[in-house]
Parts: sequence; structure tokens; C-alpha cells
Amino acid sequence: MPGTYSQILLHVVYSTKGRVPWIGREVAERLYPYIGGIVRAEKGALYNIGGVEDHVHMYLRWRTDGTVADLTRAVKARSSLWVHQTFAELGEFAWQEGYSVFSVSNSQEEAVKKYIAGQAEHHRKEDFKTELLRMLRLHEVEFDERYVFE
Repeated sequence: MPGTYSQILLHVVYSTKGRVPWIGREVAERLYPYIGGIVRAEKGALYNIGGVEDHVHMYLRWRTDGTVADLTRAVKARSSLWVHQTFAELGEFAWQEGYSVFSVSNSQEEAVKKYIAGQAEHHRKEDFKTELLRMLRLHEVEFDERYVFE
């Protein structure tokens, strides 16, 4: 076969360090497009991004020759630097060390996009900790709850 063909769709979730609510509306309105630029620079395609004050969800298409760890490291490092340079009052801003990533089948694309778009409404009923534990269990990811949160 002369080419490489793939459809690697991912739902990536990560939090601010200590789940501090640093991502207010003004920050989010500028941060999310900036993160999209980072994903594009890394040769991915960000299809949807959203979250609330203490965490972010990204739905993206990723490439076959890059690792999710490298992408997430680039997104968090570059966006953190940008936040520090753009919002002087957020000098303590930081992302958590880890992240969660889930594969998404093309048939679930609209459901994932809707879920990400509805984060504000969703988090009126469920906090981030409960949400993440539910997602890990739903996707049958093995984990030790003692080490999921900082």
C-alpha cells in the first residue's frame, strides 16, 4: 500500500493543577482557540474543545507518527506559557501533570461533540472528579483511585 490512512479520533481530558478554577469565560474564549493552533502546529485537527473553570475536554484527530503524550505535553506547556504571558494575574496557573485519553469511534462523534459543548450545563449536576471516574469506568480503563487526582 503506497500510503498511510487512518482515522484516529481522541477525547482528551485534563485539569488545572489542584483543579483550581482558573479558566473563566474571558480566559476560555482566548485559550481554546490558542490550543487549537497548538494542535494544528503539531499536525492534528481539533474538532471541538470545551470545559469549565477547572478542566478542558478536547476532541481531535491525531496522526499516526506522533504520540498522544507528545501532543498533550506540547498543548499544556505552550498554553501554560501563553496564559502566563497574556493574563498577568494568573501567574500561578498550571495544568495537572497527567491526562486521560479515550478513543472515539466515528459513530460516536456527534455525541462526543455534544457532550463537550454542554460542559457548563453538565457540571451543574456533576463535579469533575465524579465525571472523570465515571468516564474511566465507562471506557473500562484500569486505575487506582488513590492516584487519579493530585
